[in-house]
Amino acid sequence: MIKVLVIGAGAIGAFYGALLAKAGAEVSVVCRSDYDQVKQHGFIIDSHPLGRWSFIPAQVLKSAADFEGEADYILLCTKVIPGLDRVALVRPAVAENTAIVFIQNGVEIEQEMRDAFPNNEVVSGLAFICCNRVSPGKILHLAYGRLALGNLPNGVSEKTAQLCELLNQSGIDCNLNENIVTGRWQKCVWNAPFNPLSVLSGGLPTLDILQTQESFVRSIMQEVCDIAAAAGHPLPDGIVDTNIEHTYAMPPYKTSMLLDYENGQPMETEAILGNALRAAQRLGVAVPHLESVYALMKLRELKLRTQ
Repeated sequence: MIKVLVIGAGAIGAFYGALLAKAGAEVSVVCRSDYDQVKQHGFIIDSHPLGRWSFIPAQVLKSAADFEGEADYILLCTKVIPGLDRVALVRPAVAENTAIVFIQNGVEIEQEMRDAFPNNEVVSGLAFICCNRVSPGKILHLAYGRLALGNLPNGVSEKTAQLCELLNQSGIDCNLNENIVTGRWQKCVWNAPFNPLSVLSGGLPTLDILQTQESFVRSIMQEVCDIAAAAGHPLPDGIVDTNIEHTYAMPPYKTSMLLDYENGQPMETEAILGNALRAAQRLGVAVPHLESVYALMKLRELKLRTQ
């Protein structure tokens, strides 16, 4: 049986872990904040497209060091925030044949994991999903759910294809991407405007932001496309229009960054905006809209720290 260890069993980790368990994998989880609830009752997944079901992990752990056995895959699904050592979270459970799969937001976050585990497969995962943790052990899946997987620095291995097939069997759309770093920039096109603007607007859902500030949103998206092209990862023509159309079609949605802000949790400002901005500066790309949004987010973070 395929053994999977999910580290960071919040909305994303619990959802994809539950799907892998549905497909027949033995899935264990590391979760800190919801440990007691999950240890006793497991997870409840309430999915608008897929129905409602419970997920009882094989092992519920406070640390990867407590994992018993050898994981075929480690899914790292934590937020990418300053001060969180992703390598240290994963390392205790990494065995010789473990593939490390990080399903996380942000650009230019790959090298740290590749450097730390040069002898293991490192797989980048991108989740295109509306999914929130609504209370301890309870996950609400509103829409979408597509997952893209690809090995680093590029290509797709047999082991990654096997994981993709498992996820497809579970009822979700998973696809393979031989240029997954380009895929990361592609996802940033949506994240860069909507995550910070949901916070800076005082909590507006994505549809309200788009209906009133479409031109501004488009400008940020285009700047991300310009950075990606300069970095050697040109994005498809029409990607801005496609993102706008998909957002109009989405249910009103609170972004993950907004939920973190409302809950007083650290936000992924650096992974999503800061890294993109630093890449622009390194490559000589003008990004005035992105610079402004980043500056305002840093002020908002400062306000949170001084409250």
